[in-house]
Amino acid sequence: MKAADLLEQIDHIDTFKHYGRVKRVVGLMIESQGPESSIGDVCYIHVGHKKKRKIQAEVVGFKDENIILMPYTTVNDIAPGSLVEATLKPLEIKVGPGLIGGVFDSLGQPLDGSPLPKGLTPVLTEQQPPNPLTRPPIDESIEVGVRMIDSLLTVGNGQRVGIFAGSGVGKSTLLGMIARNTTADLNVIALIGERGREVREFIERDLGPEGLARSIVVVATSDQPALMRIKGAFTATAIAEYFRDKGLNVMMMMDSVTRVAMAQREVGLAIGEPPTTKGYTPSVFAILPKLLERTGTNVHGSITSFYTVLVDGDDMNEPIADTVRGILDGHFVLDRDLANKGQYPAVNVLKSVSRIMNHIVPEEHRKSAEKLREMLSTYINSEDLINIGAYKKGSSRKIDEAIRLYPEIIDFLKQETSSKVSLDDGLQQLYRLMGKGE
Repeated sequence: MKAADLLEQIDHIDTFKHYGRVKRVVGLMIESQGPESSIGDVCYIHVGHKKKRKIQAEVVGFKDENIILMPYTTVNDIAPGSLVEATLKPLEIKVGPGLIGGVFDSLGQPLDGSPLPKGLTPVLTEQQPPNPLTRPPIDESIEVGVRMIDSLLTVGNGQRVGIFAGSGVGKSTLLGMIARNTTADLNVIALIGERGREVREFIERDLGPEGLARSIVVVATSDQPALMRIKGAFTATAIAEYFRDKGLNVMMMMDSVTRVAMAQREVGLAIGEPPTTKGYTPSVFAILPKLLERTGTNVHGSITSFYTVLVDGDDMNEPIADTVRGILDGHFVLDRDLANKGQYPAVNVLKSVSRIMNHIVPEEHRKSAEKLREMLSTYINSEDLINIGAYKKGSSRKIDEAIRLYPEIIDFLKQETSSKVSLDDGLQQLYRLMGKGE
């Protein structure tokens, strides 16, 4: 850089610090008279009498001439007149290969309190999605190591998929299987709004040492402020984007996008937004596409993403589920009835769709998958008649065939959580199974 350029940059440096003062605190909201700031800027609130410390907060709105702040931590020790210092820039995190194998909070700091490794690059947590015209089309599959998904719901490299389920149906277990078995270069896993107990369980039991060694985990537990839960999602996405821009194929998993929406609802209600659809504020439906569209392909690499959606009472048409399903490139539905029968992964193949599959798989693969779906559907539709003995063998050739192959189809759909089935092995098993029906 030339000396003249350096001098010009020095001339534009603001050497003053900008301060304001806290006027009032209402619930999650802190109202401050000054300093001059923009939406999204980070501010420091100086608190404590004997032991001085700073609380990070973000500008989320304005009221008359005052700014409205939301803290990243609890609001303890904030008093009337507390000093508010402006940074005049949004939240940045530091990213690099040194993060791989680590667990971090929403601000990109190691969760175990250790220092960040050296050689990291600062990046903004909020970025614009890639230009639609620069996104390469998805033309190849990515292996996730789960036989049912690879053969019947094939995922493309750069596809975005929603995993829809009620609580306790096996979402975390399925994510752990994918993280351990996938052929992607790197996993970025965001645990948003999880119970504190479940975080370590997921890392040690579902992910395991093998999965963690090729993963970066971002955690925002349910007890943390709403803004930290929102930032956890954006921080994980920014980390995945950094590695995508380095040319890697990244596998990103977020559990769950519903809790991000709930956190945004808390923020929206606190700053005075009107509740609309089932209590969700308009900003919830604005933030979802902004977040979900950031993943996918770009000219450098790809982010294949799985977003879990927690559906209340197994209602697949509630507002968040409906909105997310419309944005993503496919949805896998986990069925409580299948889980109760001991069929894991409990993915209901007939209710699940991969919108990319037909464009990226060979004709033989597509036809075999369609035939298995048809046979499974035939059996399910006639199951009541079969179980009560009202169906007579020979009445329908198609039903006879479905009854004969049903036990083998169920065995094909099941998979132990500790096992890995390659795409080639899964396809060979599918072709053999469908060959028996001819």
